Amino acid sequence: MDLQGAHILLTGGAGFIGSHLVEHLGAGGKNRIRVLDTFRRDALRPAGFASWPNVELLEGDVMDPASVKRAVDGVDCIVHLASIAGVDTVLKMPALTMRVSLLGTANVLDAALESGRCKRFVDFSTSEVFGRFAYHVTEFDVTTLGAVGEARWTYAVAKLATEHLAMTYHRQYNFPAVSIRPFNIYGPRQIGEGAVHHFIVRALRGDPLTVHNDGSQIRAWCYVDDIIDAVQRVLTDDRAVGHSFNIGNPRSTVTIYNLARDIVRLSSSGSRIEMVKWDHPDVELRVPAIGKARELLDWSAKVDLEEGLLRTIYWYRSQKQ
Repeated sequence: MDLQGAHILLTGGAGFIGSHLVEHLGAGGKNRIRVLDTFRRDALRPAGFASWPNVELLEGDVMDPASVKRAVDGVDCIVHLASIAGVDTVLKMPALTMRVSLLGTANVLDAALESGRCKRFVDFSTSEVFGRFAYHVTEFDVTTLGAVGEARWTYAVAKLATEHLAMTYHRQYNFPAVSIRPFNIYGPRQIGEGAVHHFIVRALRGDPLTVHNDGSQIRAWCYVDDIIDAVQRVLTDDRAVGHSFNIGNPRSTVTIYNLARDIVRLSSSGSRIEMVKWDHPDVELRVPAIGKARELLDWSAKVDLEEGLLRTIYWYRSQKQ
């Protein structure tokens, strides 16, 4: 599918990843971009993209069917990013986390199907669906629901359900749905609770960097430009329809403690690293296999960890000027 001149809706498009999608998909006025968001977290307007003539902002909630129907009207493609995110926020609001994912996604899917003109629907899931231990996991590996009643897993459970919902719309209605599972995305304009954001901000201030327990948790980190490339490919490649894709960078795998050390070193900071006790369940190991994305989409991550961290540190430092 050709994106040139497309009208694209981004739910949750004011967030970190959404702001980068607006920047890349809307650059040069080649597409019309509509953003539906509550703007509780806003990386979009401070970046200046909201003033572009081809960008339209709608303040509304995916929980409200009327707002969703208004946002979906006349669009060709939908990238559905809207959700409650961040472990601390999820722990405080597990019920709302599930409602926004489950009911919000159902509202957007229903409106898109009813419109009769949606050519691609991209559902943002999460790598959390693989649970606490996930090493070189593929899209065909068993997902994990977590202990019932444990707030830590409500986000993952709800996101797994939205994947199933999107895929059932594809099978039952021949609806052009795709799901992607991001693995630890980082980069400029990150807002909220991400480890890279937390570490860089504190390192540039010279404050201590705090890691949970002994910092031995292992993550594979993916620079934001690489996931933007993946989204553009699933929007344009018809082979993506009806599939879920792991999107991450297995080459950029490191413990949380060593991530903190790398950021202190690369930012020339004197910050010390402090261990803090964390009593909640955590992900101990998360590394994706990306063979499916490589085979069907000809996609793989290009930006390795040190380069991505340097770009991100440079951006955060420039904001202090």
